[in-house]
Amino acid sequence: ECPGHFGHLDLARPVYHIGFINKIKKILESVCVHCGKLKADALTTDGFAEELRLTSKNRKRRFQKVWERCSKIATCEADEPKEEDEMGDGEEKASHGGCGQEQPAIRREGLRLYTQWKKTKEDNEDGQGPKMAQPERKKLSAAEALAILKRIPDEDIDVMGLSREWARPEWMIMTVMPVPPPPVRPGISEGGTAKGEDDLTYKLAEIIKASQQLKRFEEEGAPPHIVDEFEDVLQYHTATYMDNDIAGIPQALQKSGRPVKSIRARLKGKEGRLRGNLMGKR
Repeated sequence: ECPGHFGHLDLARPVYHIGFINKIKKILESVCVHCGKLKADALTTDGFAEELRLTSKNRKRRFQKVWERCSKIATCEADEPKEEDEMGDGEEKASHGGCGQEQPAIRREGLRLYTQWKKTKEDNEDGQGPKMAQPERKKLSAAEALAILKRIPDEDIDVMGLSREWARPEWMIMTVMPVPPPPVRPGISEGGTAKGEDDLTYKLAEIIKASQQLKRFEEEGAPPHIVDEFEDVLQYHTATYMDNDIAGIPQALQKSGRPVKSIRARLKGKEGRLRGNLMGKR
């Protein structure tokens, strides 16, 4: 018998995948938020080529080393102008080929990421008080993060220890929600004719509702703070659907007040799907 097939749901806006949000933060700290290039490279960064050589067989260690090196760099280095000698020949120097822009610090709070810019001590036109080149702190939406990750060149994806074919950075942000078939979330018959639905079914209904509301508000041209609020609601429901035990985030509850049993809770631990149901079978 056919066990059913996965469906999918197109989300109104991209959202962070709760399993990858820390990895996304590290990638964003490693690349330029303007041009997408890695902030360090083997030609211009001392000792970087050696680190890449030593971690060539271990992708996880390589990613960690690249992040440790790049996250400390505050500017995406631009090319230096060629110095011409008397003969008129331009002296070729190893260059990074970046855009020369300042880089923000990336901060995580709950299910949100923020960019934090340093203040610049420029005077205002009227000469009163310091002027900031950028807002000091700004929410980095999943759509903006997705645009940055899509700009990363294939060569830099390889340098980071990811794979341009099997593990692209932009795939860590969700634009589509997979919907499991009914055998994964069977309904529970409650004695009589009433049939209760599985927690995941209720959660998927909330995700659909949040996505439709967000889409409606966007189309109606609602103020940005209202659209932002509903984007946060969609982010919350997609995160608690997958993991309902996130530190610092309130648990999603059923109407009865019982916490929703997320996908992670079904898989992990001794009583979970893997150790409890699969490993003892021959």
